[in-house]
Amino acid sequence: MPSEWPQQATSTQHDTDSKRSADEALAALRRDFTGHRIWRGVKRDGRPGDWVASLHDKSAGVDPTVIRSSAAELREALVNEAARAVVVRAGTW
Repeated sequence: MPSEWPQQATSTQHDTDSKRSADEALAALRRDFTGHRIWRGVKRDGRPGDWVASLHDKSAGVDPTVIRSSAAELREALVNEAARAVVVRAGTW
């Protein structure tokens, strides 16, 4: 019986758990940082890429775009962005 080419990899439980975990992390970031539009980039091969936040509310940050390799790194960067925004606003009053 001939096999078809290319063969697709079968999804494993780990892949499913990883996707669910990433989806939950994305939802939490969007819930906690409403002044940003947050999404995952996509690599050329179609796999999920970097975590990206685009500023929509100037009171929520300073940099227009923040890109990090993980959800945890993006969360930390967005917390820092919020602190920077407070300092910038305080300096302009």
